Amino acid sequence: MNVVIIGLGYVGLPLACLCARKGHKTTGLDINEEIVDKVNRGVSHIKDAALEHAVAGVKGVLKADVSPDAIATADVIVVCVPTPVDELHHPDLTPVRKACEAIAPHLKKGQLVVIESTIYPGTVEEICVPLLQKSGLRAGTDFGVAHCPERIDPGNQKWHVGNIPRVCGGIDASSTERCAQFYRSIIDAEITPLKSVKAAEAVKIMENTFRDVNIAFMNEMARSFDKAGIDIIEVIRGASTKPFSFLAHYPGCGVGGHCIAVDPYYLIEKAKSYGFDHQFLSLARKINNDMPLYTVDMVNDVLNKLGKSIKGTRIGILGVTYKGNVDDTRESPAFEIMHLLKERGAQLVVFDPHATTHNSVTSLNECIGKSEIIVVCANHREFLQMNYELAAKAGIKAVIDGRNFLDKDAILRNGMLYKGIGR
Repeated sequence: MNVVIIGLGYVGLPLACLCARKGHKTTGLDINEEIVDKVNRGVSHIKDAALEHAVAGVKGVLKADVSPDAIATADVIVVCVPTPVDELHHPDLTPVRKACEAIAPHLKKGQLVVIESTIYPGTVEEICVPLLQKSGLRAGTDFGVAHCPERIDPGNQKWHVGNIPRVCGGIDASSTERCAQFYRSIIDAEITPLKSVKAAEAVKIMENTFRDVNIAFMNEMARSFDKAGIDIIEVIRGASTKPFSFLAHYPGCGVGGHCIAVDPYYLIEKAKSYGFDHQFLSLARKINNDMPLYTVDMVNDVLNKLGKSIKGTRIGILGVTYKGNVDDTRESPAFEIMHLLKERGAQLVVFDPHATTHNSVTSLNECIGKSEIIVVCANHREFLQMNYELAAKAGIKAVIDGRNFLDKDAILRNGMLYKGIGR
């Protein structure tokens, strides 16, 4: 098949590489000329070893362009553009709208348009189809439209775009079946057709809202256990021995990324339009959004024990990405933590081996050497190499572990204070 992928970001680029590797004639479209140039040179603009290898492997096979002309000859057009929220947490579908507007002038009979971007139920039928029908063609008669919610976990070595099961739903039975056939041609996993496009749209929202709610539960339990003097990691370890009805989630200094921190708002806001108030989801968002402030309050408490205040203290920030071992900083709680610390007069020393443009120092040791206390915001594997004895000798008085992944006992043995989320 001739396949066009619109958007070469964290979702679109791996998908485009997969399509090209599976033998489809694939073109990736992006408005960023630098990204297009890199892809054509076999270079990934995303720092990820597996993806870098994949992009290099399809050099000369995967074509990238800023021009939408390739849409006219495509059999399948897949939209993989971002779907952010604004400052008020209202869904911003501008990229999806623009993608559909770009497709319409080039749309031909017999084509299939698939939306992979995360959207709220009703988006395909209420927004995408009307924009696509400005082509003069009729959806469901002249061309197909379906939704296959993206599933990707950056940095995951086991589950990747080529082996994660997928679901799909179209505006009619033909669109659903064609969409399923396309994904079966590239993915080595089960493809599950659903009975409606709205059901498919709701799947991604439910998946990420499930995680958001459970993380919020753990964050609340962590704050409660902290006051009770209970180590939540020990509790989770114990609860995880139950072979049924418990799925471990973990507390942290905040929820980030383009999915969990964003998707619940799509459902919350859409539900208001049909008269439903998601109180539970809204509370989970509030709890998780409060974690950066809770982390800063922990910093303040630890410094008070040391007879110091945040103002004027040199605080090392380890990690600015939203999760470990990736370069993705979208919605990262580290930025709110740094903002709050700066407001209180802290002198920040920042180091992230994966997102180096935010660094104020060039190494972990330099960050430690220039800091009085450390705040861990991302669980990068490089931070596990920290020598706690040398850190203590360098003058580090305390470690605030926002990801609960450092060696608590070793830190305490070396005379430093340790504070985790619920530990």
